[in-house]
Amino acid sequence: MPSNESYIQSIFAKRLGGDQFGKDTTIYKFEKIKRAKRAAQAANPGKELFDMGVGEPDEMAFPGVVKALQLEAEKPENRGYTDNGVDEFKEAAVEYMKDIFGVEGLDKSKHVNHTIGSKPGLAMTPAIFINPGDVLLMTVPGYPVMATHAKYYGGEVVNMPLTQENGFLPDLKSLDAETRKRAKLLYLNYPNNPTGAQATRAFYEEVVAFAKANDVAVVQDAAYSTLVYDEQPMSFLSTPGAMDVGVEFHSLSKAYNMTGWRIAFIVGNELVVKGFAHVKDNIDSGQFAAIQKAGIYALEHPEITHQIVEKYKRRLTLLVDALNSVGFSASMPGGSFFLYVKAPKGIQGGRRFESAEEFSQYLITEHSISTVPWDDVGAFARFSATFAAKDNKDEARIMEEIKKRLSSVRFEF
Repeated sequence: MPSNESYIQSIFAKRLGGDQFGKDTTIYKFEKIKRAKRAAQAANPGKELFDMGVGEPDEMAFPGVVKALQLEAEKPENRGYTDNGVDEFKEAAVEYMKDIFGVEGLDKSKHVNHTIGSKPGLAMTPAIFINPGDVLLMTVPGYPVMATHAKYYGGEVVNMPLTQENGFLPDLKSLDAETRKRAKLLYLNYPNNPTGAQATRAFYEEVVAFAKANDVAVVQDAAYSTLVYDEQPMSFLSTPGAMDVGVEFHSLSKAYNMTGWRIAFIVGNELVVKGFAHVKDNIDSGQFAAIQKAGIYALEHPEITHQIVEKYKRRLTLLVDALNSVGFSASMPGGSFFLYVKAPKGIQGGRRFESAEEFSQYLITEHSISTVPWDDVGAFARFSATFAAKDNKDEARIMEEIKKRLSSVRFEF
């Protein structure tokens, strides 16, 4: 160790990189996007920047939810630790699963637990099952937090590519016998981030059969479960046998504009929920009861989600039309608020794009349009319907301006 280095540098855990922690000069994708946005604004101070990459709602929670928090925060009985959650929130979650998804027979004391957002829930789950050498089956592109924590425990992550040809569903049949034997967990996320794909009933039936045949627990990240456009919301747990093999994480962040409130719940298999409660009890002391009770108000008012869905559907329709007018092959997603499109290979008579990241950097630098690139399985760019706009008229104005900027060049695909 160099003499000018603190001994702290030498004792970092290997899971963080050991004595090389913090020395990696690789820049994280989203940090590159932030830097590019700052540079674009500095270079073009008078040009409006359109952030089509942001992955969270652009509006506040609805007034009724906010009012519920205010009222509950004033009550003395809500001041203390809630540990594994208040019973009223669990009961509301049970009713929500029945009313919205048709999932019957849930018991609030056995099948549900609250979480301080679904991200910590996904991060805790590997602690229930993963020993060194065990396998987590992970869909890519996707949300990586469960994979990160599986690796922390010495687990191995096997990535399953989501291809356009397969409807952005993983090919479970492609897994070899050794992988299936070592697999403990299967992570799913539908409607999917970033592809916007929705799962089919037949796929969920295949998942249940696969899990039972290979002794695998299923974790379905259902953060976008009610943000669907041409079908009714569908829960993995409504599939026959699903309660025997897995759980879902439902979040209020996206469907109720409650991203910063950090409230979600795990629901499903009794043993998985019991294991989760044990791990969680040794990590946190529960979300503030007033937030849970405001969450109850939200769950009891699904019309809030209906209004949000109409807004995203309107915006995504405009976005599809705008992109297709300049040569893209975009189509409405099955769900989520994301539009996932193939990145062009270049500009006619001009520069080439070797990756989606190069295309994304070009958009922000030359056109002040921010997107998120995904190069995991082909070159794709993710646009989001959560861009900032004052009203319907402003949405249309923004789309026309994007169309105008992109029509100044001819993309090659």
